[in-house]
Amino acid sequence: MDKWLWAARFFKTRSLAKEAIDGGKVHYNGQRCKPGRIVELEATLTIRQGWFEKEVLVKGLNERRQAASLAQMLYEETAESIVKREQALAARKELNAGRPVPFRRPNKRDRRLIHRFRENNTDN
Repeated sequence: MDKWLWAARFFKTRSLAKEAIDGGKVHYNGQRCKPGRIVELEATLTIRQGWFEKEVLVKGLNERRQAASLAQMLYEETAESIVKREQALAARKELNAGRPVPFRRPNKRDRRLIHRFRENNTDN
């Protein structure tokens, strides 16, 4: 499983793929799996990366990492997954739309004031 995820370029290294599998971020046909699981054709994988979750069908098998164009031929993302991901992205953008963009990063004094403000307002 970790080799296939690495070869399909979902993760940069096999160790990151293994950590994701062990952390329950990858499901094989709806079940949690182990890194040594053998991937079969037409299996359904649910992969959570960051804020998004992808559901893919296995279309090819490969244990070697190759070019990204070849790696994309190993799987096909389901239409439902694409729609859900786009909706989640739109919701995140909408959530952050009202938040003002800071002019610059806060310096040490600004951070102290922010911490003081938060401490004083959480007590109420």
